Amino acid sequence: MYAVMGITGQVGGAVARTLLAGGRQVRGVVRNPARAADWASRGVSLATADQADAAALMAAFHGTEGAFVMLPPMFAPSPDFAEARGLIAVLHSALSAASIPRVVALSTIGAQHEAGTGILKGLYLMEQSLATLHMPIAFVRAAWFMENAAWDVQPASEQGELSSYLQPLDQPFPMVSTQDVGRVAAEVLAGPAWSGRRVVELEGPRRYSPNDLALALSQVVRRPVQPRAVPREQWEPAFQAQGAPPAAAMLRAQMLDGFNTGHVDFGGESEHVRGSVSLDEAVAKLSRPAQE
Repeated sequence: MYAVMGITGQVGGAVARTLLAGGRQVRGVVRNPARAADWASRGVSLATADQADAAALMAAFHGTEGAFVMLPPMFAPSPDFAEARGLIAVLHSALSAASIPRVVALSTIGAQHEAGTGILKGLYLMEQSLATLHMPIAFVRAAWFMENAAWDVQPASEQGELSSYLQPLDQPFPMVSTQDVGRVAAEVLAGPAWSGRRVVELEGPRRYSPNDLALALSQVVRRPVQPRAVPREQWEPAFQAQGAPPAAAMLRAQMLDGFNTGHVDFGGESEHVRGSVSLDEAVAKLSRPAQE
């Protein structure tokens, strides 16, 4: 049996589906079992644990063959990443106490850098901490999620426009579908044994530009979509208008600067894997219910 955090989300759900398809048993680690009732109906056992509760997490991980773990998304972290640091300490404690055979952790492209990655720094901190665990651990460093385009479907449909913070518009960026992330994470988790720390860099079949994304969106909304580069001086005011505190808006802009300059990229460590889901396929699924 394998423990899976985030099972009600896109990546964790894809991890669980892949494991189940391979005939493995899954224990979903959830805060609210009611939200995971559909998984229970498919034979997944559920363990209730808040990510801030080390004892509950330890109990959820204990006795499994391995665990897929992740931090919750943090779009507005404190400048000192206090929230991430706290959850990382809890996760480290729980995994150490559970003493399971292996761990796969969801990380990010650019996690090899201590600075210059904005809101992604929390995952650098996670890697630094969990790498000290006594069991084998693999970090899946995923590229920009293709499914981030979900935010762009409505304005593309209503206005025929894609406002892009990734720039220039013709520059290809590393992107990957959450379905590929979950599949690869599950294959690593249930695959051949390894020792020590392992890094799996993961992106899609090829790199895609904002122009490519606009074209993919045009197929979904069935109208031409024009990409527009949002001027740099407008970024932080726009993020603050969406509710981000000034410091968090600055960190989000710093992350985007990192992508645009190439600072946020893969480090060439260990394994580099390409997924099979194209940008067109991932964006097309945004207009219909997820296929279970």
